[in-house]
Amino acid sequence: MNKAELIEIIAKDADLTKVSAQAALDATIAAVVKAVTKGDSVSLVGFGSFSSGKRAARTGRNPQTGETLKIPASKTVKFSAGKTFKDVVNKRK
Repeated sequence: MNKAELIEIIAKDADLTKVSAQAALDATIAAVVKAVTKGDSVSLVGFGSFSSGKRAARTGRNPQTGETLKIPASKTVKFSAGKTFKDVVNKRK
């Protein structure tokens, strides 16, 4: 499913226009990105939580040449699925 298909489903299920559904989805995504960028976590009960994490600097290898590379430390985004979401995916009641 892509973003356009998701917007169609949201519009149909929430009885909204596609423009309104897209605006709501875009605002939700922007709010999650802004919060995680600030270092906060976003928890959606039953769905999951988004947070940021740190990845330490490490040594890697160029697969073509075998040359050793230094990979700098970076931030990453984590998503942890909620229990309800996991149960539905695993078809548990």
